[in-house]
Amino acid sequence: MKKHIPNAITCLNLLMGCLALYFAFNDQLVYTAYLIGVAAVFDFLDGMVARVLKAYSEIGKQLDSLADMVSFGVVPGTIMFALLSRTDASILGIPAHILPFFGFLITIFSALRLAKFNIDTRQTDSFIGVPTPACSIFIGSLPLILASGSLIAYDLILNPYFLLTVTVIFSYLLVAELPLFALKFKNLTWQDNSVRFIFLGISVILLALLQFAAIPLIIVLYILLSIVKKTSPS
Repeated sequence: MKKHIPNAITCLNLLMGCLALYFAFNDQLVYTAYLIGVAAVFDFLDGMVARVLKAYSEIGKQLDSLADMVSFGVVPGTIMFALLSRTDASILGIPAHILPFFGFLITIFSALRLAKFNIDTRQTDSFIGVPTPACSIFIGSLPLILASGSLIAYDLILNPYFLLTVTVIFSYLLVAELPLFALKFKNLTWQDNSVRFIFLGISVILLALLQFAAIPLIIVLYILLSIVKKTSPS
């Protein structure tokens, strides 16, 4: 029985992705963003529970990727589609009915990322390329920041140049040969987990100060700390 528990949690991740798509199709992007967060929690829990119960399976690995493809591949692409639909495409000289479809580059590169992950033996304790949940959380934070009512945020986020830049950069980062640390604690010593403790500490401070606006900064911090960790002497 215990071998089915991680898969059941993975299915909850998939369910959250399906619900997120429902709200995205109805242009309720704030609810979509919240559901991405819930899906990310289930995505974290299924792996943790599988390790605790020693309930690993090949079907669990494949199911996890399929669920992630919906929650962290199709959903962020749909959010980007919806945001690009709200922008003024004329300043780019791109037909308004074509511009939003660029958002699905996120979905395509998420699929490539997940396919690479499944066959890459280097990614057991760390990541190569930005994980799809991190990309999805970054994009999902944009509707939450918009909902805060800040005019500065509104002008920035609904700028087509900004959205296309985010799309292209994250499409690249998803498949880049960029080593990134994972939030997996084998012990609680500072020596083995200093970068994780620093990341979590700064993240808590940013969230306390900036609320939803902190989320994109936290994802950028994650990438920068990973680069610093990689380039620093052992």
